[in-house]
Amino acid sequence: MKIEEISINEFNNYAMYHPLSSHYQTINYALLMSEQGYSHELIGYKDQAGKIYGVSLILIKKIKNNLYYGYAPKGFIIDYYNKNLLQNFTQDIINYYKKRNVCFIKINPELAISEIDIKTNTKINTPNNEITKTLQDLGYVKLKSNLYFESIFPRFNGIISLKDFKLNNTDKNTRNKIRRSFTKGLEFEIANRQGLDILQKFIKRKRDCNEFYYKDYYNSFNQNSMIDVLLVSINPHEYLINSRRLYETEMEKNNIYNQKLKLVNTKRNINKKMMSDRKLLAYISDINLATNLSKKQEKVYIAGALVIRFQNRVHILISGYDKKYKSFDPNYFLHYSIIEYYKKNFDYLDLNGMTGNFEKNNPYYGLNQFKIGFQPKIYEFIGEFDLPINPKKYEKLRKSGTLAKLFNKTNLKKEK
Repeated sequence: MKIEEISINEFNNYAMYHPLSSHYQTINYALLMSEQGYSHELIGYKDQAGKIYGVSLILIKKIKNNLYYGYAPKGFIIDYYNKNLLQNFTQDIINYYKKRNVCFIKINPELAISEIDIKTNTKINTPNNEITKTLQDLGYVKLKSNLYFESIFPRFNGIISLKDFKLNNTDKNTRNKIRRSFTKGLEFEIANRQGLDILQKFIKRKRDCNEFYYKDYYNSFNQNSMIDVLLVSINPHEYLINSRRLYETEMEKNNIYNQKLKLVNTKRNINKKMMSDRKLLAYISDINLATNLSKKQEKVYIAGALVIRFQNRVHILISGYDKKYKSFDPNYFLHYSIIEYYKKNFDYLDLNGMTGNFEKNNPYYGLNQFKIGFQPKIYEFIGEFDLPINPKKYEKLRKSGTLAKLFNKTNLKKEK
């Protein structure tokens, strides 16, 4: 068995049908990362007959002088349960890259080691949990199991089974916000590349990257029609019609409450009348806003997302909304629309990152609760490992703080 560079066709023929395949392990992602200063190689692990037992995209970047590091995004595509295979592969990849001044290779396999019970916040371990020890026994260095978004990829993700999704199965708050968003005249659309300029307005504060990063992402994956720009806008005409209808319906209720108060002046009737008064004021505000938007005669975009389509899964790469229209619940409308749009042709929706802290004191508590509201399955992944190719140089880099500085500066774009 030996490590060797393989063709794109060889790589795809193996990777595309492997359970650990990912859009991060594609030539498209390699092209994206080339814009970030990485070179890349597609390697295969072959026997003498040419049969492949594992493959990986390896991104390579200089650390300093003539020293490099490698990165296998989402890990090697190989059978991690076959210990003999993994052991031989590990030794051979060390020998292969030692000759090329690669100091270490970073991996973060897409292996779920536990499922989180949403109600109790307890972990239910999977058999993949054993692979952590296997990797460490083979010399891989386990990095910190971060609770938040310190690593390149989040360790906790929410996955929705699209075929099983039903609005009535979401939590009450999520369900109410989705239904309310439909009264605001919101519309969902698939945009073209120009839609990225609109999306950029909603996500510019969410990433430590320049404005061209997601344009490069789009260009790289659009070559194989694997990426969509999704936008949410307000239809002022529908918004005005809905607001007037809601106002008229509530006014009828308000008149009934007035009559009841004249007959029975109870606290309950008073509270109903006051709540109705507040709704009427809100609907009047909606009518005024809808009227003003109608006069401008231009589309008002308030939310958007960038989505990757890969095999049977849809992955929300990034999303955002205009905080000025938070009362419209655009993020709820956006995610529900994504689910409805893709569920006919895909099996799973990856909501992307969550944190491992599910307590209220978590600074990302709102993000967690938003995604939990859609009732996904929440998985904890195995995390990051470094495979030292040159242990002495690796340890020197680690102790000097070079590695912490290198990856804290997001030379690898962090996804969350």
